Amino acid sequence: MYDVLLVGGGAAGFFTAITIAEKNPNLKIGILERGKSVLEKVRISGGGRCNVTHACFVPNELVKFYPRGEKELRGPFHQFCTGDTIEWFEKHGVELKIEEDGRMFPTSDSSQTIIDCFLSLVKKHKIDVLTTQSVQSLYKGDGFWQVDTPNQSYRCTKLVMTTGSNPKIWEMLEKLGHTIVPPVPSLFTFNINDKRISNLMGLSAVATVKVKNTKLEAAGPLLITHWGMSGPGILRLSAWGARTLAEKKYQFHIEVNWLHETTFEEAMEALKSLKQEQAKKVVGKKSPFDFPNRLWESLVLHSGIAEDTKWADLSKKQLHDLGGQLTQGEFQVNGKSTFKDEFVTAGGIDLKEVNFKTMESKLFANLFFAGEIVNIDAITGGFNFQNAWTSGFIVSEAIT
Repeated sequence: MYDVLLVGGGAAGFFTAITIAEKNPNLKIGILERGKSVLEKVRISGGGRCNVTHACFVPNELVKFYPRGEKELRGPFHQFCTGDTIEWFEKHGVELKIEEDGRMFPTSDSSQTIIDCFLSLVKKHKIDVLTTQSVQSLYKGDGFWQVDTPNQSYRCTKLVMTTGSNPKIWEMLEKLGHTIVPPVPSLFTFNINDKRISNLMGLSAVATVKVKNTKLEAAGPLLITHWGMSGPGILRLSAWGARTLAEKKYQFHIEVNWLHETTFEEAMEALKSLKQEQAKKVVGKKSPFDFPNRLWESLVLHSGIAEDTKWADLSKKQLHDLGGQLTQGEFQVNGKSTFKDEFVTAGGIDLKEVNFKTMESKLFANLFFAGEIVNIDAITGGFNFQNAWTSGFIVSEAIT
């Protein structure tokens, strides 16, 4: 019998258990984890460095990074935001640093620092961590919750679900009466087989990408990979378009503007000027724009311009085609690939069924949620972890 039982031994589970224990030292708290080890997603996140949060300190700005949950997180972020996360970790001996792109990591550059911090704190607060406990059923009794695993039954007064994107747990909660928004992948890269980029893996450029025949558009660094396109711009597009792109079965066309915010008309003006100013120079030799030479060479060739063509010899059609390749390049996407090991899904418990002042279920008393189990997800950059810390803190405030 526990006062508080948490199901899920990941970031949200540990942080929530620890913050509850700090405020209520007399409560008996346990964490159930189906695997043999805990905090595995923390271990691999951020390339093994653990991207703890993002240096965005204004709640109304921070919510804009969440394709699902933007409205609901505004209140919680006013209670526990990025600054509070930094303070919490510093108080517990983990110093964080900000990188150029705003991502925040432990100064040790190792996720083990976060894992060690959590493990020492659960030990300090005598929180039971019970591994290989795969939950088989949930039962709501009169004033208690019962959680059954293959080898044990547990009872608790308050139950906190922190199982992330676990279909089996969603199924159990659905049987209880909760609505589950069907999960679809978010944060994925695009599979593209196209001669224009086939030999350019590793190159990156800041670009604007649109999904044709939709309103989906994102800008940011685009990375060419051996399977297609990745990078922050593509990942952002995949997060905001998670449902739309799933409906399209990941078969769609994108339009890439390699000149970012430059329009086709502006590009044409620039090309016409170059034709006059650099008349005697070979077109494909050096990129006149702020992106890699090899990409420029490829776009020039695929505009029907021979390798030794000089600017003065360009025809109107060749200029027009080059302007199109630069600002309106169309690529066919055939499928997706998981971004590193950081598999994120859009979906989970319907947000209408959660009280965001307490993270308690609106359908059942003493049932709480933290982390990605609810239909909230963010783009890459530390935002999904910030949701875990914030929702865990809100739960700890509600449990006394």
